[in-house]
This record gives sequence, C-alpha cells and structure tokens, in this order.
Amino acid sequence: MLKHLVPRIALADLPPMFGMAFIGAIIAGAYGILHDQITYSIGPEYFTNLKFKQFHYADFGIGERAFVSCIGFLATWWVGFIMAWFLSRRLIPNQPRTIAYRGIFKGFAIVFACGILAGIGGYFYGVHRGPDSDYSVWQPIIRRFQITDTWAFVRVAYIHNASYLGGLTGFIISLIVIRPRKLDLPPDNGT
Repeated sequence: MLKHLVPRIALADLPPMFGMAFIGAIIAGAYGILHDQITYSIGPEYFTNLKFKQFHYADFGIGERAFVSCIGFLATWWVGFIMAWFLSRRLIPNQPRTIAYRGIFKGFAIVFACGILAGIGGYFYGVHRGPDSDYSVWQPIIRRFQITDTWAFVRVAYIHNASYLGGLTGFIISLIVIRPRKLDLPPDNGT
C-alpha cells in the first residue's frame, strides 16, 4: 500500500511524466476555452454575473469573449494536468515510451469523450426542464447574482457541472481500462 502513496519514480521517468502532464494541461485548457465559448453563447449571465467575479484577476480588459477564454483555460488546465500525471505515473515506468504514450492519449480520449457526452446530457436536461419549471431551489443564487434569464443560467450550470462529472467519470474509467502492459522479463535467478 505504501508504494502507491509514496511511489518511487526513476529520474529518467520524470521528464516524460511532466511532459505528458503539460500536454494534458494544454489539451484540457483548450477544451475549457471551447466549452466556455459555447456556454457563454447559451447563457452569458453565468459568466457576466458569476464567473467574471470569480476570475476577476484574469480580466486584462481585452473584451468579454477573450475573458471567457481565459476563464475556460484557468478552470480546466489543472484537471488535464492531474489526469495526465496519474496516467503517466501509472504507464510510463517499466514499459516502452511509445506504448505508454499511446495509453495516455487513449486516456485523454476517454476523459474528453465522457466530458463532452456528460455536458451534452446536461444541456438536454436543462432544455427538458424548460423555462417554466420550478427553479425555486435556484432562487438564492438567482437573487444573489441578479440573474434575469434563469433558464439560460441554469442550463449553463447543468452543462458545467455535468462536464466536470463526466471528466471525473472518464478519468476513473481510464484508470480501470488502461493498464500497464506486463513485459516479459527474464526470470530472476536469485542473483
């Protein structure tokens, strides 16, 4: 159990592991940019009344769409970094790099697919609820952030929450499905 909590990592494995984590961060950040551009189009108040306040430090005054892109990147890069780090930690040691990289990119694809599918599910759930549904549970948030288009705000919230849940689900699936290959090592002669 201790080897999983405090793993021994060969120094030669660290650069490719950090490299894959960096690539994971870039891929996740790009996904976040595209995701937030789409959801901004659906419900801009989710950003203008909520996310713009949360990420005020990243507003460089270059326009709302650019700010939305910054938010999308900042909200997701770390997910890709962590996911890629764990996949790299699991796959890079003790197997050829090409096999490890293939597995890591397969993991990226699983997480990406699950995140997109869950986000689409969140969108359709919001559409299904419709504009005249009972959103009384949302009223404290709606009042606090002075939301005027409740349905659009809630749909975007469903999309965002579902996407994070989908990404987590995809990460768990990738850890279950993608395993290091067992290499044929020479038998230990006791020497």
